[in-house]
Amino acid sequence: MKVWIQNNAKSISQKIAQELRQKLLYEKIIISEKNPDLVITVGGDGTFLSAFHRFNNQLSHIEFVGIHTGHLGFYTDWQDSEVDELVSRIVNKQKNVIKFPLLDVKVTFSSGVVSHFLSLNESILKRVSQTMRADIMIDGRRFERFRGDGIVLSTPSGSTAYSKSLGGAIIDPSLSVMQFNEIAPINNRVYRTVNSSLILPQKQILTVVPAPQTDYIVTIDNLSYDHCSVQKVDYQISQETIKIASYRPKRFWLRVRNAFLVDGDK
Repeated sequence: MKVWIQNNAKSISQKIAQELRQKLLYEKIIISEKNPDLVITVGGDGTFLSAFHRFNNQLSHIEFVGIHTGHLGFYTDWQDSEVDELVSRIVNKQKNVIKFPLLDVKVTFSSGVVSHFLSLNESILKRVSQTMRADIMIDGRRFERFRGDGIVLSTPSGSTAYSKSLGGAIIDPSLSVMQFNEIAPINNRVYRTVNSSLILPQKQILTVVPAPQTDYIVTIDNLSYDHCSVQKVDYQISQETIKIASYRPKRFWLRVRNAFLVDGDK
């Protein structure tokens, strides 16, 4: 078995990563960045997202698990005090594999260049300093004409992030759907929006066709592409998934409760 450990720059994360590395090596587990079977992140959700994007071309054979060294995240299941227990369960192969949906983002730039991305959390399209004008298409037919600060497409596991702050629904990650939310829409006689979250199934494609400008920002999770000239962006739930190595029950709704309603992981 090959394992790769990815940590953030915090001293506590570096300390835990080194401790974890030593314990895994003692158990004869190979530490390798090349074609790992398991990627362990040490930090927070940001570290987990970075690891996902680092290895998202190897999703067919890689599983992920996260250790948090700060606030409890939605992707990091283990505390920094539980390294011994995690190593024991890795060695004894005590796990289930949970698959989370991913967002397929296809950006067509005005130059004709087409770029594909996978998003674990969310993708945002907006302008730098002014409102964005765009046609919103569903399966090739115009749904609405939008004007506002921007739009957000999120996965179910990303529905607890920006999407929630916009009034979106919290969606169980076992559902292969994507969520569309508008950022500060303007409604008048010319621009009319539904001004509500849309939940779209796996096979539907939502296309955003923005007005020609050169100052668009496209974000894919924690990645950002600034001052872009965008012709259109196509969003849909990908056929690919991320595999989460669950070495103990993963209780999404308990995590939601603890994150937004009470303190502690009870």
